[in-house]
Amino acid sequence: MTGSSALVTGASRGIGLGIAKRLAAQGYGLTVTARDASRLAAVADDLRAAGASDVVTIAADMADPDAAQALAGAHEDRFGSMRALVLNAGVGTAGPIAEYPMKRFEKTVAVNLTAPFTLLQRALPLLRKGAAENPDRGAKVVAVSSITGVYAEANLAVYGATKAALLSLVETLNAEESGNGVAGTAIAPAYVDTDMSEWTKDLIPADTMLTVNDVVELVDAVLRLSNRAVLSKMVLTRAGASGYGA
Repeated sequence: MTGSSALVTGASRGIGLGIAKRLAAQGYGLTVTARDASRLAAVADDLRAAGASDVVTIAADMADPDAAQALAGAHEDRFGSMRALVLNAGVGTAGPIAEYPMKRFEKTVAVNLTAPFTLLQRALPLLRKGAAENPDRGAKVVAVSSITGVYAEANLAVYGATKAALLSLVETLNAEESGNGVAGTAIAPAYVDTDMSEWTKDLIPADTMLTVNDVVELVDAVLRLSNRAVLSKMVLTRAGASGYGA
């Protein structure tokens, strides 16, 4: 995929880092973002060593309303177009509806829904250019959702609601843009063995969770689909667990 470029949010660890490494190995130019500037700089060195043709780093908090504009603008300045947008950054805390603090509600909505929507909106002209440059495969948007956005789980109302909104956003994107060569896929996994799942590993052992590579393989497959194919949603469950919960 020499000449292709991608923007990956939440790229300093976990699923986002795994995706960025896979794209780097395929020669993509990358714009990567996370909050920790020093960690992001180290990640950029690793991505270059893995084969990325170029790496742009932007340290940003996705709750910042100006972050999306800065990210898309930096990507445009360096690459001019975009073949893949990976909306991976997310936050989440557990708590019942009756007691959930509104400050945490607003932060979760800002990072998990407002930021992806704003970044997608700003990136669409770049994605259309990327699709025109890659007529066989088009351009792709991958949103990392959650199984809790498909099947409700107690104490995860706010997180699940924002992840359900991502599923709807991707389906609408496909209705509006797939004819222009820009198609989206939302991947909704159960618990993945990452830092974000640390809080529940006393109840769900890490060795029973999905691996980061399970999600990376699906993203890789989506990016290889032709521009004729639209795969709006994939739900990934854990072996031996109910298919209706995380």
